Amino acid sequence: MKITFLGTGTSQGVPVIACDCEVCTSPDPHDKRLRSSIMIEEEGKVIVIDSGPDFRYQMLRAKVKHLDAIVFTHEHKDHIAGMDDIRAFNYRQEAAIDVYATERVQEALKREFAYIFAEFKYPGIPEINLHTITLKPFLVSGIKFIPIEVMHYKLPVLGFRIGDFTYITDAKTISEVEKQKIKGTKILVINALQIEKHISHFTFVEAIAFAKEIGAEKTYFTHISHRLGRHATILGLLPKNITLAYDGLVLEVN
Repeated sequence: MKITFLGTGTSQGVPVIACDCEVCTSPDPHDKRLRSSIMIEEEGKVIVIDSGPDFRYQMLRAKVKHLDAIVFTHEHKDHIAGMDDIRAFNYRQEAAIDVYATERVQEALKREFAYIFAEFKYPGIPEINLHTITLKPFLVSGIKFIPIEVMHYKLPVLGFRIGDFTYITDAKTISEVEKQKIKGTKILVINALQIEKHISHFTFVEAIAFAKEIGAEKTYFTHISHRLGRHATILGLLPKNITLAYDGLVLEVN
C-alpha cells in the first residue's frame, strides 16, 4: 500500500496574506504546507482522505489521473471545501465517485454543496455515490477502514486505521476505548498543531506524549501550523522514531 501526503498543513493560525514569519518566508519546500490530506493507493485503487480547499492543486501536483473514493474525517471547511473538483474525475472516468461520511458530515455536504443534491441537476456538476459510515469497520474499494473516534474539542472526528497504518487529524482527546484500536499499529500519523496550548488540537508536546503512549515503530506529525516552527528546526527536537510529515512524502506500508 502506497501512502502519499497531499497536504500536511492547516488553516489554523495561518495568515492568508503578507506574513513575514520565518516559516512563511522559508525557502525550504518542507515548510510549504497545503491543507491536510492523504492519498492511498492499493492494487490500482485510489482513495483520498479529505478534500480541503487545496484539493484541485494537490491532485494536479501529484499527477493523479484516477480517483475511486473520498473518505471524510469531519465537516470543517479545511477538510471538505474542495469536493466540487471531483467533477474532473467524473468526466474522465464517466462515473460517479464514491464518498464515505457519517450522517452528520453528509448533512454538512448537503448544505455546502446543495446543487450536487438538487432534484434538478445542472449539467456538469459533481456526481457522487454517498455511503454512510459509523464507528463500525467498512470497506472502500476492497480496503478495510477501521474508524477511530477522537474529540476535536467537543466535535467527534474520525481517524482511520488501515492495516498497520493509522491516520488521525484534529484530535485533542482520545478515549481509552478508541486508543485500543490504534495500539499495535506500525505507522501512526497524528496532528501536532503548534507549541502553544490549543483548545481543540494536540500541541507539539501532547502529540509527542501520545506517540510515545501508542508506541508505533514510526510516527509522523501532520496538520501543522506555521506556529510550530520550521521543519528543519523541529526535526532536531524530536525522538528518533518521531518525525514531521511534509507535502509529497510517500510511504510504502505493508
